[in-house]
Amino acid sequence: MKFIKLVSISVLVMVLVLSISAAEEDDSGATISDLSEYPSTETKQFFGLDEPEGRSLRQMKRTRRITCKKYPRICHARGSPGPQCCKKKCVDILRDRLNCGKCGKKCKYNEICCKGKCVNPSFNSKHCGGCNTRCSNGQFCVFGMCNYA
Repeated sequence: MKFIKLVSISVLVMVLVLSISAAEEDDSGATISDLSEYPSTETKQFFGLDEPEGRSLRQMKRTRRITCKKYPRICHARGSPGPQCCKKKCVDILRDRLNCGKCGKKCKYNEICCKGKCVNPSFNSKHCGGCNTRCSNGQFCVFGMCNYA
């Protein structure tokens, strides 16, 4: 019985110490130069991000996000995953496994998307181990390596 009390008290003390140390890390003195890593208000408005009113996630304001279905030019913006719009998301159909070559065309689990075609990099001599990695003439691609064993 004494052992159980001792263990529970030690656990409570550890939790208290960890919560105090986490609170001290949050109160670090950030200067104005440190705030440059945060997104600007223009970026937040563009992607539909709002500041929370409190510390809780429940208090986040929900705004509509801009989708490429309504605004297709958003896919050509800097930082966009790709120039095409598939199911309200910007994708690169030349490299995306879920939209390879066209929207909705999925590659098998052992295939990757290279130049809009699903290929198996383990045995394809034109894409051995990755996209556009060719084996020399006469060499075979085995397990993603040219002339394995």
